[in-house]
Formats: sequence, structure tokens, C-alpha cells
Amino acid sequence: MALLRDPLLNKGTAFTEAERDALGLRGFLPAHMLTLQAQAEKVLINLRNLPSDLEKFVALNSLHDRNETLFFRVVCDNIDEIQPLIYTPTVGLACQRFGLIFQQPRGLFIGANDRGRIAELLANWPYPAKLIVVTDGERILGLGDLGAHGMGIPVGKLSLYSACAGIHPEMCLPVMLDVGTNNEALLSDPYYIGLQQKRLSGTAYDEFVDEFITAARKVFPGVLIQFEDFANHSAFRLLHKYRDKICVFNDDIQGTAAVALAGLLSALRVTGGKLGEQRLLFLGAGEAATGIADLVVSAMVAEGSSEAEAISRNWLVDSRGLVVKARNDLTEHKLRYAQDQALVGDFPTAIRTLKPTAIIGVAAVGGAFTPEVLRTMADINDRPIVFALSNPTSKAECSAEEAYRLTSGRALFACGSPYDPVKLEGRTYVPRQGNNSYIFPGVGLGAIASGSRLVTDEMFMAAARTLAQLVSAADIEQGSLYPALPRIREVSAHIGAAVAEVAYRRGLATGQAPKDLLAYIQSQMYDPHY
Repeated sequence: MALLRDPLLNKGTAFTEAERDALGLRGFLPAHMLTLQAQAEKVLINLRNLPSDLEKFVALNSLHDRNETLFFRVVCDNIDEIQPLIYTPTVGLACQRFGLIFQQPRGLFIGANDRGRIAELLANWPYPAKLIVVTDGERILGLGDLGAHGMGIPVGKLSLYSACAGIHPEMCLPVMLDVGTNNEALLSDPYYIGLQQKRLSGTAYDEFVDEFITAARKVFPGVLIQFEDFANHSAFRLLHKYRDKICVFNDDIQGTAAVALAGLLSALRVTGGKLGEQRLLFLGAGEAATGIADLVVSAMVAEGSSEAEAISRNWLVDSRGLVVKARNDLTEHKLRYAQDQALVGDFPTAIRTLKPTAIIGVAAVGGAFTPEVLRTMADINDRPIVFALSNPTSKAECSAEEAYRLTSGRALFACGSPYDPVKLEGRTYVPRQGNNSYIFPGVGLGAIASGSRLVTDEMFMAAARTLAQLVSAADIEQGSLYPALPRIREVSAHIGAAVAEVAYRRGLATGQAPKDLLAYIQSQMYDPHY
């Protein structure tokens, strides 16, 4: 019976006659044996009959909790259909309703009341974790502070690591650092699953996180830690504190940057321009915006620009207008991009003033790319680059249909949430999601396979260039700036190899580099089967 209740080992009705006898399963299962393929077909039939995406999320979560092999087989073979159900955009709604739909714990919940014994809690985990995705729930997608209900994000993220890059589920540990919440609705919600207290802050918060990091490295030597959905004021500080000491990265800052840079490189295959000639205008000045700008600056410098020149080509707009030197209200992470320019108070005026070649939306302000914005971009540029990267869909700056229609089909468009193909004037455009799932699974795979001691910006640069190179001419022709999602395991393998190559070349890896790095990376990838 214990075997049937272990999701890593359970096969359900796929246990053979011999296995049923040898493992003491006789009588627990109905007589007819199903193959993995037949089980997957049955899952899809039931899933497609459910009326809402949230119910599909719950059904898939339940499958994940009872049979991991079957769950990942379904995800891998139907990634286009299933990824939006287990991650963005559905995971945002799932986190908002997490207290109501919560059925069974997955991962570790480490509370502020556990200070002094975090190593003990981590030691309770029964598997040898190689990869931890950790959040404190303060900035979940574009939805804000969801506290412990943000656990849906690490769980979903690690599902994509396994499905998209073949990181074995046994190696994956989702962690919620429950330091409380400042969300008043959750504090008064009788079904809220977390600590019903205000958030830890200041020195107490930093000491709590540091205890977790220290304990995680002690209990799981060499573990890769990914910070996920921390608020700006914590995200930058924690990344800078640990990035040069241990194997850690922040996907919201670095992963988003790499996928955006890859999209820009793909767009330039259409426009024919050079990266260092572009002028980028970001709507948003938080983790994603400055992370993208930092990586773009590094790429421009690598192509021959001076750092000052590269910085001058990246402009940020926050809730108070253009980020310029004349302002005295700028937080530290924005100062690098404070330009010598008169203050401009709104985004449309900034476009008319600066005449950018690309606009990149990462502020989670739904509908911010108005018809005026899109038409102005089309007036300024023959092929305007329009990236509406905020998610979930309710926070998207514009839809794919709006981007193409309001620019007469000339926009080079990428989105943060999935959209269906758009038909316009006899042509079909296929927008692809500029989703971090193109980047972070491969980065994690390469870092783990090489035993890298650090995750560096050079690795994210290599990941971005590799992703852009995998976009085919046929993709570009139909308006797609990223490869088709069903190619994601191929993409992750190549990115993993590129990341591992940097690790070996820079002396960050464990052991000698294999002769065929790509073949080695592919050999490390989990393939779900019985």
C-alpha cells in the first residue's frame, strides 16, 4: 500500500502481473492493466471535459501528487496545452485561491516561528535535493503579496524544470519561507494556510533568510538555489549578497533578462539592425526591467559599445515617469539608468520624445500599451519591437491581436502569457510567449550537470544567444521570435550545454569537461517512463 501512495514510485493500473505479485499489490488494483500511453490518454480525456482552467489545475495537481511519472508524461507530450495550466497564466489564479484548493502539501513550508531549527526541517526532506526554488510570496507574478499562498509558484516552476529540462523530480525541492504577509485580506481569511502575522522585516528577515541559505547548503551540499518572486527591495539585495559566493540565481531578474535578450536578437534578424544601435524603452523599473537592461548592456558592450553608450540606450519609465537624473526619489537599483534628460511624466510622451525602436512592458499594468502607444511605435519604426511581457494575462500590456492590428501587422511581438494565432489581412501571425521556461530549465540543467559553483551573467548571456540561434527561419517568417514550445527539451539541452561550457571554461565546474558536452547533458535528462 505504501508503494501506491508514493508518487515517485506509483504506477497505478500499470503495475504488471509479476510486479503485483512481487510487491504485495495483489487485490489493491483492478484486474485490467493499462499502459502508460493508455493512462495518459485517459487523463487527457478527463482533463478536457473539465469546464475551467482552475479545475484543470487542481486535477493536474492531484495527478502530480499520486503519480509523478504519468504527470510528467502528460506534460512532456502535451506541453503547449498543459504548460499554461500548471504555470502562467493559470498558476496566478491558483495562488489567489490556494487556501481553498489546497489538498496536500508539496515541498517544505519554513515559518518565521521555525528560526533556530531550519536545518532540522530541511533534514526532514527524504530526498537528496539538487535544486531548490524558494519564495517568500511577497511579489507573486503581477499579483503582489500572496504570502504562503505563493507556494504554487515554486511547485509550478519545478514542474517545468522536470518537464522542460529533465531534472529528476526527486532532485527538486520547493520551499516557502513563510515570514507572514502584509495582505490584509489574507490576514482576515479563515482559509489562509500561512502565518497570520505581519511580515518579518529588516535584520530579523535577513537573519532568517541567511539561516535558510546556510542550512540548505549544509543539508544539501552543492545545491542550486533559485530565488523566485521576492519583492524588489529583497530580490536585488539577496542576489547581490549571495551570487558571488554560492550557486544561486534570481529568475525574475536574470532569467527574464535572458529570454528578453533572445527575443531582441531574433527581432534583429528581421530589422537587420545591430543591438548597439537600438533604443529600448521599458515600462517598469523593477527586477525584470533592470535585469533585462543589465544583460542588454553587457551584450552591447560585448559587441563593441562602451558601457556608457550602452547604458544611454536603455531607458526606464516607472509609476512617476521617466527615470532621469533630476529626480530625487529613485531607489538604488534604478540609479544606473537615470539619464540626463528632462522629466517626462507619462509613457506615451516618453515614446514621442525618445523614439525607441523597442518597448518592453514589465510593470504588470494591464492595457498600458494603448492604441496610441502602438500606433506611435508604428509611426516611428518600420518594424516596431513590442514585448508585452507582464503576466498573468490580466496584467498584459496588450494582446497579440492589438499589437498586430494597430501596427498593420508590422509589430515584432512577444508576450508574457500565451495567445492564439492572429489572422490579419490574409496572413496568420503566430505570437510566442517570451516565457522564462525557455531559459531557467536549461540554465539549471547545465549548472547541475557540470556541478558549477556559481551561476554567472556570462551563463545567462550564453543561454540567450543559444535560444536565439534555435529560432528557425520558418519561425521568423510567421512572426515567432522563439522556438515552438514542443521543442523545449531540445532547447534546454542546448542551453544546458552552453551553460556547462562556460562553467568548465571558467573553472567553476566539478571535474573534467566531457568530450561531447551536448551528449553528456542529454544523458542526464530524466525521461518519464515506467
